[in-house]
Amino acid sequence: MFFEKRKAKGLEHLHGIIHAISNRKIINFKYQKFWETEKSKKVISPYALKEFKNRWYVLGTEFNHNNSDFKIKSYGLDRISDLEISSTKFIKQKINIEEIYKNSFGIFNTEDSEPQEIILSFDREQANYIKALKLHDSQEIISDDLSQTTFKVYLVPTYDFQREILSYGNRVKIISPESLKSIIKKEVKSMLENLD
Repeated sequence: MFFEKRKAKGLEHLHGIIHAISNRKIINFKYQKFWETEKSKKVISPYALKEFKNRWYVLGTEFNHNNSDFKIKSYGLDRISDLEISSTKFIKQKINIEEIYKNSFGIFNTEDSEPQEIILSFDREQANYIKALKLHDSQEIISDDLSQTTFKVYLVPTYDFQREILSYGNRVKIISPESLKSIIKKEVKSMLENLD
């Protein structure tokens, strides 16, 4: 057996975070967003761990005893440093993480966004890969013939989903919605300009 040699950073935090989730313990850490130059201090109530494309994320809410804005956020383990598990316990709210991420592709919490019906057509060879590993739980086959397969998914077309569509190059055709077509066209145009 040969496992992927590329490993995301931060896996050393898994054990401690699992302990904190199981025992409802607050965690503190420094967090470095990729698009920011400074680290910020985070204090969160951890609820779950989620994996996406070989990276692990802790899902939790910012800890605040008077927190009226209860929203699950994700923090990449590869951007966490100085992790501390507090002795302070938090009161776990009754939330359904699977339901929150039901209409998501990737790691973005989309509970406040409206999902869309997205129709995609793939050439025969690529379609076989999509059949073997679904893009999303909602995936359905609309039509299937010797040259192409058309799929329907129902989700929020997040940045992660847009990157996934772009990764298929000319092997995918976006049938609908027009808004997604427009975003992808703009991205492809920008990519072409970078080749000059």
